[in-house]
Amino acid sequence: MIQTHFEPANTKMVVYQLFVRLFGNKIKQNKYYGTIEENGCGKFDDITSVALTELRNLGVSHVWYTGVIEHSTVTSYSQNGIPGDHPSVVKGRAGSPYAIRDYYDVDADLANNVDERLEEFSSLLKRTHKAKLKAIIDFVPNHVARSYHSDKKPAGVKDLGENDRTDQFFTTENNFLYLNNKHFNVPHDYIPLNGEIVNQHSNTYHEFPAKVTGNDVYSESPSSNDWFETIKLNFGIDPNPPHHCYFDPIPNTWLKLLDILLYWCKKGVDGFRCDMAEMVPAEFWEWIIPCVKTQYPDVIFIAEIYKPEIYINYLERGNFDFLYDKVGLYDTLLGLTKKNSIADDISRCVNSNEKFSNKMLSFIENHDEERIANETVGGDPFIAIPAMIICATISQGPVMIYNGQEVGEPANENVGFAGTRSRTSIFDYASMPQHLKWMNDGKFDGALLTDDEKKLRSFYKQLLTFSMKSLAVTKGSIYDLQYLNRHHQSEGFDERFIYAYLRYHNEENLLILVNFNQTETYNLSVKIPQEALSMMDLENKEELSFVSVFDKKLKFKIASSKLNIVNDRFSGLPLVLEPKSGLILRIN
Repeated sequence: MIQTHFEPANTKMVVYQLFVRLFGNKIKQNKYYGTIEENGCGKFDDITSVALTELRNLGVSHVWYTGVIEHSTVTSYSQNGIPGDHPSVVKGRAGSPYAIRDYYDVDADLANNVDERLEEFSSLLKRTHKAKLKAIIDFVPNHVARSYHSDKKPAGVKDLGENDRTDQFFTTENNFLYLNNKHFNVPHDYIPLNGEIVNQHSNTYHEFPAKVTGNDVYSESPSSNDWFETIKLNFGIDPNPPHHCYFDPIPNTWLKLLDILLYWCKKGVDGFRCDMAEMVPAEFWEWIIPCVKTQYPDVIFIAEIYKPEIYINYLERGNFDFLYDKVGLYDTLLGLTKKNSIADDISRCVNSNEKFSNKMLSFIENHDEERIANETVGGDPFIAIPAMIICATISQGPVMIYNGQEVGEPANENVGFAGTRSRTSIFDYASMPQHLKWMNDGKFDGALLTDDEKKLRSFYKQLLTFSMKSLAVTKGSIYDLQYLNRHHQSEGFDERFIYAYLRYHNEENLLILVNFNQTETYNLSVKIPQEALSMMDLENKEELSFVSVFDKKLKFKIASSKLNIVNDRFSGLPLVLEPKSGLILRIN
């Protein structure tokens, strides 16, 4: 059993999502539907000790290695016993990392020596731990690739679907759901590889009987908007009304997935980001997570869930450590960045998750979401600064950034299947132009970055390293100043763009303000009520000092009586907030 203990208990978890195929790719060309030879591909070995040390210095505690497990792809390694998939059931040329083809193997694209790919991944885990970082990988329990077949499964392990009765639509012993006597039909409007003829395959993809598609499409003819390249796993719920659940005895699929998780834990993986966890019954998580933690108690589980009404069920019953804060904080912050929301809406997000805020993982970018620097969002990576300050300091919960975000990756390229979606493609071979500047041919020194790009990365470093260790952030409580300052018309306080709150702990007190306005500077006053001063044990102080944690030259003193709401409307702490900026002030 491998145990790793790097972070003190009071340290905030900071996750860096690292898409392995993209991260180490040094080829600048981004040809439309380019092959791996033309556009290149990052390797496990490209994530060097130097790179990992720099991530640690950025303020990162956990690296989420995305796209590690072997997934469906057109690229063939037939000389190594790994043929390419039929292009009709692969999205893009590289394929989706969420169409898993072998749960016991890693993607051959990511290895310098394909036959030693698992050893190369193990070496990456060792480098990660040596850099005092923890490693997270994806766990995709809801669906697998249509071509699923494991050639790396341990002796005695039966493949998913290996013993299925394909003449049965549903039985608890089957791993898949079968549409009896029906042939699978590739979406009629899907043109693989932009119409390119692929010689190693015939024109027709054959699957009989058809299996239910990953996003619960019970038809042999899914659309091109469906997850048509995947098949749904059977978790013991009869799809026929009244949808009886057969969870006792434990379904065969559950047992096979437990073996898979334990396999990766044994290799030294420290956690799992669980894809579309809400599409899998909470009873499954209630059973499997304790099974894993009995042997590996420090392993963490992060759930991708988009239904706030079931959050509590997956936390309390499902045993998850953390949940995505997507429908709520992310949507609100993106709306503010796009000028579709107002800052007051953040209070609603804070209140809705108040009971389990320390379990919510905050972010403003990931592989599914738009790049802030993309021209369709704003075209300026600095407009993410207010949102990131909120993400990093609003709660005790984890914060995450996506590789390239810290240097303003814009995702303007069109490299194939992903098109111009304002997202960095996860389906195609590509590189990230801004990230390449920081990587600087493997030096990871940022020497090619412009002054503005260096300034942006410096902001992320300051913010993440501070929030990771601040007691007010990692252990403290929150006091929302929004209602007070809006209701009592504090001078210059524009609740459409300004958001203000306190984070406090018996050893540290912080005043945090952000300005989402992208053009206007605010000269404002901020009131702090007597109740808040009392909570911070500051009510008897005649004078308080405020010092910026990022710029120690920015400091001033004020009589505590001038902060209180009982004074006239123009009293309060006078501050200047530049456009797309924020302040974190330590109160002494």
